[in-house]
Amino acid sequence: MIVAGIGFRAQATTAALRAVLNAAQNAAPAGCNITALAVFAEKADSPALQALARDTNLTLHALTRDQIAQTPTPTQSPRIQTLFATGSLAEALALTAAGPGARLITPRHTSPDGTATAALAESLTP
Repeated sequence: MIVAGIGFRAQATTAALRAVLNAAQNAAPAGCNITALAVFAEKADSPALQALARDTNLTLHALTRDQIAQTPTPTQSPRIQTLFATGSLAEALALTAAGPGARLITPRHTSPDGTATAALAESLTP
């Protein structure tokens, strides 16, 4: 299973989410196919996110602050550390949703307009 963790601001558009998801996918090794999206639970109802999930036909995993807190990530943002107790929201979402022992395939990417981030993680269990 390959999970795309997506963090985004309230004003992010479907186009921004799609662009950052594509950037993460393009940075992944050939043959890596995203099977699910992981997002912060409080933003799971975002119309832009719902449109992306519908367009890509990917399952959404909505994770809480408690579920992602203390997840070690290679990217370290002081602002995200203060808000979520982890260094990168996108990386923590992807790693947590992919399950124990998951590994990042791509670190955090940022959309061209700066409103969204995405990272990919691979589950080590079938």
